[in-house]
Amino acid sequence: MEEMRSSTETNASQVHGKLNGSPNRHIRILIIGAGARGNAYACAVKESTNASVCAVAEPVEYKRTALGQKYIWGQSSATTGQAFSGWREFLEYEIARREQQHGGKPVPPAVDGVFVCTLDELHAEIIVGLAPLNLHMMSEKPLATSLSDCLKIYKSLLPPVSKGSPHVPTDVSSTGSLNYFKRSRKPALAGDATNCSSCQAEQDCIYSAKKIYEEKFLATGNAGWPVHIVDPEIEDCIGEKGMQWATERLRNRLADDYGNNSSEEEINRRPWFGRCVYESNNDVCDDQIVTMTWEDDPLPQKGQLTMIERLKGRGAKTATFHMIAHTEKQCERRGRIYGSKGEIEYDSRTIRVYDFGTSKSAVHHPQQPGGGHGGGDDGLTRQFVTAIERVELDAVPVEEAQRHDIGCTLEDIIRSHAMVFAAEEARSKKQVINWPQWWQTHVEEGLQVM
Repeated sequence: MEEMRSSTETNASQVHGKLNGSPNRHIRILIIGAGARGNAYACAVKESTNASVCAVAEPVEYKRTALGQKYIWGQSSATTGQAFSGWREFLEYEIARREQQHGGKPVPPAVDGVFVCTLDELHAEIIVGLAPLNLHMMSEKPLATSLSDCLKIYKSLLPPVSKGSPHVPTDVSSTGSLNYFKRSRKPALAGDATNCSSCQAEQDCIYSAKKIYEEKFLATGNAGWPVHIVDPEIEDCIGEKGMQWATERLRNRLADDYGNNSSEEEINRRPWFGRCVYESNNDVCDDQIVTMTWEDDPLPQKGQLTMIERLKGRGAKTATFHMIAHTEKQCERRGRIYGSKGEIEYDSRTIRVYDFGTSKSAVHHPQQPGGGHGGGDDGLTRQFVTAIERVELDAVPVEEAQRHDIGCTLEDIIRSHAMVFAAEEARSKKQVINWPQWWQTHVEEGLQVM
């Protein structure tokens, strides 16, 4: 997730018709995209903050209504400003609302913050389109699916020139490929099957959609993730309609398949949850390593600073990131950090710190608040709302709230995404990328021509 807002916050509430309220008012949130991620953040807003979800923008009526009834208007009907068929309809409504407000007419309260939880390829047009409203926005990752879209977003929000000189990598390299999930690895018994429901190899296949969605999750009573990704109505109605209904509905959804005469465009238009993993058009690596290296980059000499002091946090280092499909730790992160005085090992539950000087280790067990991403959804939502409160209620500058409460700047967000695109270029071209040169050519010069 990334928070962003136009940096022109001086008198922004007056210029854009968005008035700061009293210190006692609650922050109001709009959810754009009422799928799994939109619902996750709506739940986090409700459970972990003092804010409220006040509106939803979603083209699918069922999803829009389901989120609205659960988090906004309950069993009554949506009122003006609570439900929109998409972000453009919200934009038109908000422009009109502000014009009426400036004309002295009574209007519904304004939205303070927005969660953008749509398909990845739609993020850029939504964020750029809403940028003139000067709202706080939190975008589900990735920010965008191309560097050009990332830069369009960056430019539309007009962030201030960054202060200081970040310690950036010297070079980036990457190796990896799609080794396993392709037709050449498909079991012979599967034949021409493109869907698990009609496949002769299904019973012996560990990637069977039936095994994953039905046997591993639904049959154990779990109608949430990932079952609700396939069909959100199962989770909503299983209590009323029962397990047999839920199982039959899930099986029918998993059996959805395309025909031999279906065009590539038709196939790519929607998800096929029962699709054979060996028949998908996926081109994402199932095993990839990215290596980033930094050289010593001491701060300029100033006063009596020693070289050790000038190198604090800016010394030479190497970071290796390994992403692999075949692992016990699905959807979990683990790693090891080697330092000069010790090492740190972590996973999604514990952090172990070993001290070279004492030859002793300590194991820490961070609080596990629950929710998605090991509590990350709730934690990030809480920090986002806190940042909005500090700006809207306490008049804290946007940049300060972004750094203090979110922990990164918009430039940091763009830099991290650019690193991914550079790593992919390094992998596909089998070369080592000179990061400063790549940044100059692709980012700085790219911004100038936009």
